[in-house]
Parts: sequence; structure tokens; C-alpha cells
Amino acid sequence: MDLVGACRAFVQVSERGSFTAGAAAARMSQSVASRRVAALEQHLGERLFERTSRRARLTPFGRSLLPAARRLVLAAEELEHEAATAHQRPVPLAVPDTCPTPELARLAAAARGLGTVLDPRTAAPAERPHLVRSQQVRAALVAVPPDQARWSVPLGLATVAEPAARRLFLESLRPRRTRRGRPRRVWVQPEDDVPHVRDRLTRLGDSVGLLPAQVSVATSLTQAAAQVLSGDDLLLCSPVQAREFALHWRPLGELDMERTYGLLAAEEGDAERLGDRLGDAIAHCLGAGEEPAEARAAHPRPAADRTRRGGPPHSRGTPSA
Repeated sequence: MDLVGACRAFVQVSERGSFTAGAAAARMSQSVASRRVAALEQHLGERLFERTSRRARLTPFGRSLLPAARRLVLAAEELEHEAATAHQRPVPLAVPDTCPTPELARLAAAARGLGTVLDPRTAAPAERPHLVRSQQVRAALVAVPPDQARWSVPLGLATVAEPAARRLFLESLRPRRTRRGRPRRVWVQPEDDVPHVRDRLTRLGDSVGLLPAQVSVATSLTQAAAQVLSGDDLLLCSPVQAREFALHWRPLGELDMERTYGLLAAEEGDAERLGDRLGDAIAHCLGAGEEPAEARAAHPRPAADRTRRGGPPHSRGTPSA
């Protein structure tokens, strides 16, 4: 039996002295109100109303139970109000500051379509875990090693001048005696200043004979992009970022590199729920799965690899040497 619905009908009928008027006030048909009151009487073991053709008059038993029924109905209405308020309470999510504003808006719109009011807040890589631990946000997209990643963003090198080759080899940046001026640099933006990206690139630079300063970590994406746009340096970035700066993107020749993410949440289970519900929208926001024609031509991947978004990390082969 629907105890709350039955008590709501009981209260409204008692206040109006009529099943017809009471049913209308309770937003149900007269027949439904009659059935619910009858079920409540059967459940409680005694009649609540003396019924006549025109009036419904409370019995002594009904009068004694009416205050408790009112409290139950009010408590149910308060619960429903709190639930509606909780659904509309924003869920703060810390995201990389590399996410384009239009994609953040689409992520928030996708969440609204699922009944969640998402509040994306951009933050630097090192700041995002701190925001979760200090409970300033409910969850955060954080950099994780590739074997722990849920989303993977391809990384390559971008330049002002369009390269003739389908891949850019770091070895080609090795200083030459015939070249005048300072050697070309690869700029690493703060989002990629994490061990599994920065250290791999640095070790590769050392192995192919680059000078230490040729792989440099910038203080901001703006600074890194400005260095590239004003000369012939290169930016380590995703295909989406390269398009934003009107740069020409190519994958690295010596190894495959990815920017890899997972979800960190303050409450157990929040990360899995957010990831399951918004996995595809988060992938679009990060640029995960984006792979330009240059990358596909240089290093084809299985179709399932290219199209998978928002799921567990795909299997990875041995990086090309």
C-alpha cells in the first residue's frame, strides 16, 4: 500500500468534508481517493469516515489519527523538496585549463540532460588533486600513468611551418655545426609537466643527442605557444590544441606519446558514477580520441582503438623506436 498517498487523500478529504473536493485538492481522481482511503482503513483496522451521499465525516478514530497523518504528509513533502534541491545543487568538477570553453559548455549541457548540474572549474595539474582533498570540488580530472588511464589524448609536435614528413623525429633537432642561432626547442606546457610525459621526452632527447635546454617546460601554455608562434620552435600538444593555435601537428617519430587522465573523487563511488554517466562528454572535452589524418597515415591504429572514448584504457602496443 502507498501509505503516503493514502494519508494525503485522508487529510485532504477530512479538511474538505468531501471525497470529490478532497480528491481534487490531492490531485487524484475521486475513485482513486476512495480506494486509497478504503485501503488505509483496512490497513489500520477501523473506519476513518462516516460516509453519506453528500459528506464524509470523520469518525472518532479518524480524528485521533488525523494529526499523525498530517505530519507524515508534511514529512514526505519535505523529503521531496530536499531531493529536488539536491538534484539542482551544482557538482564542482576540476578540469584541465586546456579544455576549450565550448567543450566545457557541452559537457555541462550533457550533464544537465542527465539531471546533474555540473560546475566545471579549470585548474592546473598539481592543483586539481588538492582541490579534491580539500573538498573544494567533488571530483577532478587528474593526470595518471597510462596503465591507470580512462581517457587518452594523443600528443605530438606542432610547428608554424608545415612539415613535409608525416612524423617529426626528435633526432632531427640535434644541433648542427652548419646551423646558425640557437637550436630549436620543444616546449612542454604545464599540463604535460608530469613524469610519464616529461621524463620520457627528456630521456628521448638525451638519447638522440639534444642539448638539455632543447626540451623546456614552459610556465604556461600561453608562453609555450608564443615561443612557437614567434619562431621555429615546436610545441608538445594535442591535435585539438594545434588547431586552436593554427599550427601544423605531427606525431613523434621515435615513440607514441599520450596525455592520460583518470577521475579522482572525494566520495567513494563518485568517480565511477561520473565516469559512467559522462564518459563520452568528458572524452570530447579533453580531446581524447582525436587523431588527425597525419597521425593515421603515419601510424595506423585498429579501428576500435581510434573510436573508443570514455571507457577503460585501450590496450597499448610497444612504442615505435
